[in-house]
Parts: sequence; C-alpha cells; structure tokens
Amino acid sequence: MSNHTEHAFAVILAGGSGTRLWPMSRDNKPKQFLKLGGDETLLQQAAKRISQLIEWEKIIVVTNREYVETVQQQLPDINPNNIIAEPMKRDTALAMAVGALVAQKADPEAVVTNIASDHVLKDEAEYLRVINRSLELANSGEHLITVGVTPTGPNVNFGYIKVDNLVSQSGDAENNQVYQVNSFKEKPDLPTAETFLAEGNYFWNANMYTWKVSAILEAFHRYFPEADDKLAQISEAIQTPRFNPVLQDVYEASPKISIDFAISEKADNLLLIPGDFGWDDVGLWSTVYELGEKDGSGTVIVRAAGEQAPVVSLDGHNNLVSPDERLIALIGVEDLVVVDSQDVIMIAPRSRSADIKKMVEKLKAENLDEYL
Repeated sequence: MSNHTEHAFAVILAGGSGTRLWPMSRDNKPKQFLKLGGDETLLQQAAKRISQLIEWEKIIVVTNREYVETVQQQLPDINPNNIIAEPMKRDTALAMAVGALVAQKADPEAVVTNIASDHVLKDEAEYLRVINRSLELANSGEHLITVGVTPTGPNVNFGYIKVDNLVSQSGDAENNQVYQVNSFKEKPDLPTAETFLAEGNYFWNANMYTWKVSAILEAFHRYFPEADDKLAQISEAIQTPRFNPVLQDVYEASPKISIDFAISEKADNLLLIPGDFGWDDVGLWSTVYELGEKDGSGTVIVRAAGEQAPVVSLDGHNNLVSPDERLIALIGVEDLVVVDSQDVIMIAPRSRSADIKKMVEKLKAENLDEYL
C-alpha cells in the first residue's frame, strides 16, 4: 500500500432524505437505500466503489439513527462500530466533523475522503484515480482538497466552484491539474450558468472533500470556533459508552450548517482537482430517466425493490415508470413520470420533476406527513 493511502479513511454520508425523488424516496427509506438502476442500492454502489481504494475496516458511515439497521443490512462488511448514528439532521459540517474524529481516534494521522451515498458516476476507474490523487495531496495536512466536477452543460441544479490559477500539474496530462479555489457560487439561473460555462474556470460542487483530520479540525478552529468545545466533547466520548448521549447533547446544541458555509467558503488553503467521471447527484426523476435503460419506445422502468408488476404501454413514449404491486397501463401518453409507491401514486410531466419538492412542501403544509 502506497504511503499516502496508509492512513486513508472514507466517510460515507448517508443521512439525507432525498425528497425530490418522492414518493419512492421516503423519510423512512431515502434514495441512498434504493435501487435506481442496477442490482445494488446507491449506498452499496458507493461503498463497494471506495472499498477498492480503502479497506472496509477504514470505511465509516454517518447516518441518521433510524437508518442504522438498514445500513447494517445493506453493508454487512462495515464494522458496526463504524456506523455513526446521528440523533437528528444537522447538515454536512457536523456529520463530516464527527466522521473525521472517529477516523482520528483509530489513527492520529488519519486522512479522510468524504463520499456521498446517493450519487452515481459512470467512470469508476477515473473516479478512483481522482480520489487517490486527493488523498495524496491531502496527506501533508497543508491543504484541504475538493473535487470539482467538470460541467457537461449549463446546469441550474448544482452549485459551482470558481477556480484561480493552476497550482500544479504532474507531467503534461491535463487530468493531473490542481487549482486554487477562488469562490463558491450558489445554484445559478440559466444565463448565469451559461456564463460560467463560457468562462471555463467553473466546476460543479459535488461536496467531495478530502483532508487530513488535523487540517480540518484546524479549519474548524479558525473559521467556526464555536464548534471547538463540542468537537472536543465528541472526541473524548468516542469508543466509550458515553458516545451516543454526548452526540445527542451536542447535536441538540448545534446549528444546521453545511460544510461549505462553515468552512469551505472561508478557507484560504482549499485546492480543487477536476473530476470528469460522469457524475450526477440523481436529484430529479428526469435525471433517473436520462441515466436509465430505455426500451424501443423510450420508456424507462425502475424497479427499486425488485417488484415484478408489469408495465404495459400502448402508443406511449419516453415515459419513466416505477411500478409497485399493481399493473401500470399507459395509453398514448408521453414524457411522464409515473411512480406507484406504497400508498401514493405520483404522476407528473418529466419537465416538471423539480416541482416534486414543492409537492412535498404542500403535503407538509396540509399535515399529510404520513405520506412523506
């Protein structure tokens, strides 16, 4: 094992709710635990992918308390002590900090790569090459590393990272470039996204971060010092019976804040490695359609849990259909998303996939939480 992976750990973040893929993605079974194309869930794919670079014993999963059993079922190779049960949702800053502290308790020199549990990517070999390079760059502790996904179009659903000058390039290969990060940009409107693309020094923010634990703790101390005491309490409680009670206290007393707001947007030692490996966060049904295998009529059928109910189409085209236990029959309809899930049937034009989040908000407003 090369020296820069000797201290390498992976932290898989698996606590999200994935409301934009409602009604298949529910509070009790969010999208990372679903099969959205392929024989394995998104979580299983993420873990198996990184296990080619980092041994199972050094993979940590940070999830919500109610999902621990599901994680154990789906990832039997993970050490149960490495499944961290968050008592409530507090966004990525605290989740990544806790994962880092658990890694540091196992190895004071730990270097951690943070991985989403609910993304897809097409080029696994290139992804592993980029993560390996991230670990190599983070090993000294001088820099925090992010992977910026090379944009394939003016996407308005992702945040962007603007870069400055080229810091280093190994050899002549374009795929070894490393940039200094300039700034973070929120999800843009279409004209702004087109401007970003034309300028060429913008990357999609995929929240893929790699850092030495000592470096990220120093960053918390500099940029988010109000967390110092809380992180010290957590660190002292790891591998003791007090761990979960301390986690409960700290989470109750902590704000919801993303790693970008807490650290990344302020850090002056953040480097970016471009990643061009067919990444997507699978945030919309329209994306699931684009990624899916289409039949002769352009229809994509998603069988998230292996249900065998048939889908029959008569003059239907370019629809995404996810059946449950009932036959779904389509006659002369096009470009729809039809999802049958438990106690909900959801039908929408594919072009309005982004509005599913608004439907979830409407259900909450009408006190219909039992359907979420």
